Amino acid sequence: GQIKNGRDVVIAALLGAEEMAFSTAPLIALGCIMMRKCHLNTCPVGVATQDPLLRAKFTGQPEHVVNFFWLLAEEVREYMAKLGYRTFEEMVGQTHRLEVDESLFHYKSMGLDLSPLLTPAASLNPDAGIVHTEVQDHELDIKIDNQILADAMPALETGTPVQIGYTADNLSRTLGTMLSYEVSKRYGKEGLPDGTIHIKLDGHGGQSLGFALAKGVFLDVAGDSNDGVGKCLSGGKIAVYPNDEVLAQGFVPEDNVVVGNVCLYGATRGEAYFRGIAGERFAVRNSGAVTVVEGVGDHGCEYMTGGRVVCLGETGRNFAAGMSGGIAYVIDPEGKFPDRCNMGMVALEKIETEKEEEEVRSYLQAHVDHTGSSVAQAVLDNWSTSCSQFVKVMPVDYKKVLEQQEAEAAQVA
Repeated sequence: GQIKNGRDVVIAALLGAEEMAFSTAPLIALGCIMMRKCHLNTCPVGVATQDPLLRAKFTGQPEHVVNFFWLLAEEVREYMAKLGYRTFEEMVGQTHRLEVDESLFHYKSMGLDLSPLLTPAASLNPDAGIVHTEVQDHELDIKIDNQILADAMPALETGTPVQIGYTADNLSRTLGTMLSYEVSKRYGKEGLPDGTIHIKLDGHGGQSLGFALAKGVFLDVAGDSNDGVGKCLSGGKIAVYPNDEVLAQGFVPEDNVVVGNVCLYGATRGEAYFRGIAGERFAVRNSGAVTVVEGVGDHGCEYMTGGRVVCLGETGRNFAAGMSGGIAYVIDPEGKFPDRCNMGMVALEKIETEKEEEEVRSYLQAHVDHTGSSVAQAVLDNWSTSCSQFVKVMPVDYKKVLEQQEAEAAQVA
C-alpha cells in the first residue's frame, strides 16, 4: 500500500515486486480530495456517492489517470537511469541497492532489524529465480464452464430458453462467470430475459459461484456453496438449498450454514435466495440486489448502499455498519437484534404500510418458490403475527432521500 510515486515503485521493484497496484494516487487524479466520507454517501466531489446531485460534481476524465501514469513512468525511468538499469526486469530483486536511513528511526522503530528484507535472494539460494519465470496454468480449458457455454449456445445466439443440469464440485471457482461474459458481450448490461438460461446444479459450489452473474442466467443449486456466492451479482438469479436426500435424513437448513462468507459482496442487481444460514459479511456493499436468507454471521449489510435484504433468522454482531442505503428486514421474535445492530447510520423501525407488507411478502414467496423454505412458508402462513416481528433497518439519510423523492413525485402528479 501507499505506492504513489516513481520512488515508491523503484523501491518496491528493488525489494522484488514485479507488479504494483495503485489506488489513492489515481483516485486523486480523478478529483478525490480525501474527505474520508466514502461510506456516508456525501462525497462532495461525486466520486463515492449515489446522490445524483453530488455525482454531477464529478469532473474526472480517463485522460487524467493516463497522464498520471505517463508522468509516473517518466519518474521511474529517471531513477532507473541514476541506478544504471536499462530495463525494469534488471532492477527487480536487487536489494543490495537499498540501505536503511537510520536517521528516520524513532524510539519505537530503533530496534527493528531490516537486514532479512535486504538480503539478496541469490545469496540464500543461488538457484532461486528472482523474476517471473513460469506461466500459471489456470486450467480454463478443462472447466465445466466450457460445457455450459456449449449447451447454452441456443440461448446466446437466438435467445431460446434452455434448461441444463450438471454436478457441481468445489473445484469449479466462479462458475457461471464465463457464461455471463458471453451474455454481456452479446446483449450488453440489459442481458437476457429472466430465466432464459436455467442451470440446475447438484452438489457443492466452489469459491465465488455466480460471480458477476448476468441478467437472464439462473443458477439453481441443490446442495451448498463456498465463500463469495453472487459476488458482484449483475442481474442474474441464484438459489441455494439442501437437496431432498439430505432433508430426508433430518437436515435442518435454518440451523446450518449453506453458503460461506462475503456472499453478494458488491452486488448491483439481481436476486439471491439461500435456504439456510450465510457466513460473515453478507451483502457487504450491496447496491441493488434483492436477497432472502435464514441467518447471517457478523458484519451483515456492511457499507450497503441499495437493494433489499430479508433475514429470517438471527444475525451476528455489527449488522449494518456503514449502511447508507437499501433496506434490511430482520425477523426478531425474541428481541435480540437491536444489541447486534450498529446504530451509527441506521434507525430501527417496523413495517409500516400495506405496500411494504406486500413487497416483503413477495420476497418471501419467491424464496419459497425457489428453495422450498419451510421457514419462509411458516412466516407467510402466520403473517398477521410474523409481520410485527420484523425489524426494518432503515438508513437515516436514505430515508430522507426517499421521502424527498415521494414529495417531488406527488407534486408532479
